[in-house]
Amino acid sequence: METILSLVNNVNDLLWNSILLILLCGTGIYFTIRLRFIQVRKFGEGMKLVFGNMMSKGEKKGKGEMTPFQALATAIASQVGTGNLTGAATALIGGGPGAIFWMWVSAFFGMATIYSEASLAQKYKVTSHGEVTGGPVYYIRQAFKGTLGKVLATCFAISIILALGFMGNMVQSNSVSSAFYEVFANRNIQIPPVAIGGVLAIVAGFIFIGGTERLASVVEKFVPIMAGIYVIGSLILIFMNAREIPHAISLIFISAFDPKAMLGAGAGITVREAIRFGVARGLFSNEAGMGSTPHAHARAVAKNPHEQGLVAMVSVFVDTFVVLNLTVFSILTTGVLDSGKEGTALAQTAFMSAFKGFGDIFVAICLLFFAFSTILGWHFFGKINVEYLFGKKAGIIYSILVVVFIIIGSTLKVGIVWSLSDLFNGLMVIPNVIALLALSGVVVGINKKYGSQK
Repeated sequence: METILSLVNNVNDLLWNSILLILLCGTGIYFTIRLRFIQVRKFGEGMKLVFGNMMSKGEKKGKGEMTPFQALATAIASQVGTGNLTGAATALIGGGPGAIFWMWVSAFFGMATIYSEASLAQKYKVTSHGEVTGGPVYYIRQAFKGTLGKVLATCFAISIILALGFMGNMVQSNSVSSAFYEVFANRNIQIPPVAIGGVLAIVAGFIFIGGTERLASVVEKFVPIMAGIYVIGSLILIFMNAREIPHAISLIFISAFDPKAMLGAGAGITVREAIRFGVARGLFSNEAGMGSTPHAHARAVAKNPHEQGLVAMVSVFVDTFVVLNLTVFSILTTGVLDSGKEGTALAQTAFMSAFKGFGDIFVAICLLFFAFSTILGWHFFGKINVEYLFGKKAGIIYSILVVVFIIIGSTLKVGIVWSLSDLFNGLMVIPNVIALLALSGVVVGINKKYGSQK
C-alpha cells in the first residue's frame, strides 16, 4: 500500500504542481478576458436567476430533464461536500493559511470556466436512451470530430467514473465515517467505521434506484436546508471569536506569498505548496473546469445556454466564497490549526472549542448532509458516462459498484483516499479543458447572442 501511495503522490506532484495549475488557472484567466469579466459584469443577473428559480421552480419537460433550480441544486449538492469541511482543513494543514488565498483566486477565474462548461452543455445536449442528457463527452465530440474526439471523450468518461463515482465517493464516505468515529470515540463508544459506511450505502442505494426524478426531488429540498444549518452554526462560532478575524485575514494573505513570515521556517511550507493545495482542494470543492457539474446543467429546462451558464457561475460563488470560507474562518479564528488534528477532526476541534460537547456532533451531522448530497450528485454524473460508454443496462451494475465503494471507502486511511481522488480528478480535467478551449469561440458567441438580451 505504501508503494502505491508513493507512486500516486509522485504523479499528483507532476499534475498539480505544474500541468493542472497552468491548465486550470490559465483557462479561467483566458475565459475571464474573452468574456470580459463575466463573473463581475453578470453576477447580479446570475443571482436574480438563482433566486427567481428558487421561488418559482417551474415545470419539468421531458424525461430526464430538471427545472433550473433542480439542476442548480444538483450541481451545488456535488460541489458543497467534504471539500468544504475536510478539504478546507487538509488545505490549511498541507499548504498553510496561504492556500486559502489561492483557492479564492482559482475560484474567481473558475466562475468564468464553469459558465463556459454549463453553456456548452446546454447547447450540445442530446436525447439518449429516451432521456435528455448532456455533458463534456458530448461537447468534446463537437470540438473534435472523428477518432480524436472519440478518444478524448472516452478518456474523460473513464476518468470521471473513477474520479467521482468510485474514488470520490470513497472520500465522502471516509470523511463521514471518520467524523462519526470521532464523535463516538470522544464518548468512549466504539462503533466501527464500516458500520457507518454501510448505513450510508443503503440509503444512497435507495435513491439511486429512483433515477433522475428521485435525485432531483431529494436535492432541491436537501441543499437549502443543509447549507442553511451550516451557515448559521459557523457564523455563530466566527462572531464569538470576531476579534481574531483581522489576524486570520492577515494569515491568509501574508502566508500566500511568504509562509515563513507567519508560520516560521520550521513549518516547512512553501509558496509552491500553498498554491498546490489551494488549487487542488479548491477544484475538489467547486469543481470548476473539472467537467462534472455540466451534466446537471445540461438537463435544465433553461431559456438559453447563457442563462444556465450564469446560474452555474453562482454555484461556484456559493461553494467557495460562502460555505468553504465559513470552515476556514471557523478554524483560524479559534486558533486550533496547531492542535495536531487533521482533516475532519480539525474542523470538529474548532467547533468544540465554542460548542463544547456538541461541536463535534454538529460537524459530523453537517458533514453527513454534505457528503450524502455529493454522493448522489457524483453517482449521477458517473452514471451518465457509464451509459455513454456501455449503454443503459450498464448503469445498474455501476450503481451497485458505487454502493460497494462507499462501504470500502469508510474503512481506508484518509491519505490514500485523498491521493487517489486527486489523481483521477486531475486526469479528467485535461480532456475537458482542451475541449473548452477549442470551443471558446462558441462560448463567446453564446455570450454575445444572449448576453445582451433582457
